[in-house]
Amino acid sequence: MASSRTIASFAVMGVAMVVGTGLSQPAQAMDFAGKTIEWTIPFDEKGGSSKWANFFVPLLSEAMPGNPTVIVKYMPGAGSTKGANWFQRQKHSDGLTMFGSSGSTQFPYLLNDPRVRYEYKDWHPIMATGTGGVAYLPPDLAKKFDGSVNNLKDVNYIYGSQGATRLDLVPLLAWKMLGLKVKPVFGVKSRGQGRLMFERGEANIDYQTSASYLKSVVPLVQEGKAVPIMTWGSLDEDGNIVRDPTFPDVATFKEVCEKTDGCETKGEAWDAWKAFFTAGFPVQKIAFLPAGTPQDVIDVYVKAFEAVRARPDFKKISSKRLGDYPMFVGKGAKAALDRGITVPDSAKQYVINWLKEDYGVVLK
Repeated sequence: MASSRTIASFAVMGVAMVVGTGLSQPAQAMDFAGKTIEWTIPFDEKGGSSKWANFFVPLLSEAMPGNPTVIVKYMPGAGSTKGANWFQRQKHSDGLTMFGSSGSTQFPYLLNDPRVRYEYKDWHPIMATGTGGVAYLPPDLAKKFDGSVNNLKDVNYIYGSQGATRLDLVPLLAWKMLGLKVKPVFGVKSRGQGRLMFERGEANIDYQTSASYLKSVVPLVQEGKAVPIMTWGSLDEDGNIVRDPTFPDVATFKEVCEKTDGCETKGEAWDAWKAFFTAGFPVQKIAFLPAGTPQDVIDVYVKAFEAVRARPDFKKISSKRLGDYPMFVGKGAKAALDRGITVPDSAKQYVINWLKEDYGVVLK
């Protein structure tokens, strides 16, 4: 179970009795006053999912009827499949249970990882957001970066990774396509722990999703301890890779690939990379209610998140904390989920073969 909790709310703090929410009442009449909503995140408190959930916690508390207390519970383990498997066993009882997934939860599902015991189609998505990712190097190595990594191919890299079937699949495949010699150290519980390895000098290449980069890596850049070299990019309306709107001055992986000898932006490897990037980043974080949640309860949460999105200050505060990415609510969140769990069979097979050949990971 969770090892720690972060409590944040505009409601009065305290121990709340978990009682019924009057589910027979119409949605507009529901009152969550005095109740506690538990939002489970399947990672530890150092990663981007923690920063994402904790950004929304006080806003959700303020927007829900009765201003309930909202707490974030952490349930790290097995690259997020432990927490997702736990959530799969939860059934609606009182409207006080939420779950937050990430690309690291989506990828094992897409690849039929044998540890997966969850089914996204059983859950009720109520809110989703996209994100980006920034790769960076220590200053001594970054000096060799000239828009390509041609001068960086003779370096032996260490990277702290959550696992090859998690969201780390995107950078690991990108670095392989670029011809970089990256040795992943698997088993870190969050990207935050990977960043700490970089800070301690135990790793010499890293990437963070936008929220973590803005909060924890930008200070390193300002101190001269890290230098960004590329983002994974963003998608335009036609599905093309373009510069990340949060980091418009940083080249995309596609741009770096085009300038690097031996790296191709067409063919099987590129198609597989782009498919998993599309599944893992533009729809990166999703908030769910459990199976069996009545529509009136779903409607209350959707209305609350719509109110959050409609705040006059939302774009300003979210851009600063999470980056400049869209927020999907209700039907939009469902459509976003569908995009996030859809990858062509050819891309899946390429990745499955690559994982077996490079890391000995066999997925059945």
